[in-house]
Amino acid sequence: MASFHVMADARGMHVQPTVRHITTSDLWDALRLGAEDFWAKPSHYVFLCLIYPIVGLILTQWSSGSNAIQLIYPLMSGFALVGPFAAIGLYEISRRRELGMNTNWRHALDVRRSSALPSIAVIGIMLFALFLLWLFTAQSIYTSQFGDQPPASVGAFLRDVLTTSKGWTLILAGNAAGFVFAVVVLATTVIAFPLLLDRDVGAVSAIETSARAVMANPLQMALWGLMVAVLLVIGSVPLFAGLAVVMPILGHATWHLYRKVIEPERTQQIRRPM
Repeated sequence: MASFHVMADARGMHVQPTVRHITTSDLWDALRLGAEDFWAKPSHYVFLCLIYPIVGLILTQWSSGSNAIQLIYPLMSGFALVGPFAAIGLYEISRRRELGMNTNWRHALDVRRSSALPSIAVIGIMLFALFLLWLFTAQSIYTSQFGDQPPASVGAFLRDVLTTSKGWTLILAGNAAGFVFAVVVLATTVIAFPLLLDRDVGAVSAIETSARAVMANPLQMALWGLMVAVLLVIGSVPLFAGLAVVMPILGHATWHLYRKVIEPERTQQIRRPM
C-alpha cells in the first residue's frame, strides 16, 4: 500500500527534474507517437474511452433537463479541465508499451497500485475543484447579463446570445474567463500526471515541474494547448462521438510530450529536504 506523501517524494525530498527546451516539431512528433499508441490496439483504447462521449451526452442531457441550458457550453468546454486526470490510464498504457510490457487495457487500472497515488488524487481533486469553480464563474457571468431567470429554450438562448449586446458580452467575458482557467490547468498539469506515474516525486514537485516546463517553452506549450483545444472541438462536434478517438490520442501524446520535455531519471536531479 502506498504511503501517504504528497508534498515530497517517499524520502521526504523535493525533486526538481531537469526540463528540456523543445521545438514545434516535437509537438507534432508527440501527437504522431500518440496516434501510433492508439492504433496499436484501437479496440482496447476505444473501449476505455467510450466514457468520454457518454459523459458528454449525460452532461448535456442533465443541463437541459435541469433548465440550465446556459451551462451546456461551459460543461462541454470545462470537461477539458479534468481531461489530464481522466486520461491517466492512457499514460500508463503508453508507459507500458514504451517498456515493452503487456498493454492489455486492464493494465490501465494498475495506476491504483502506484506509490504516487495520493499525489495523483490530490492533483485530480484540484482539477475537479477548478472545474466546479469554472461552472460557478460561467453561471455568474450569465446572471450578471440576463439575471436569475434561465433561458426558456435553446432557440431563445441562442437568439439572445447571438443577436443582443448582452449576448456578445456573455461570449467575450465567458471565453476570457475560460481562457484563464485553461492556462492555469495547462501551466500546472501539462506533464504532472505522466511525471507522477514515471517517478513518485510528490504533487508539489509535479505541479512545479509542469510550471517550469511551460516557462521554459512558452510558445510551444501555448501551441500544444491550442492543438488540444482544436482537436477536442473537432471530437465534440458529432455528438461527442469523436472524443472516443481524440481523447485517447491526446492522452497517449501527452505521455510522449512528457518524455520530450523532461530529462530521464538517470540525469542528476536537484533534491532538497522539504
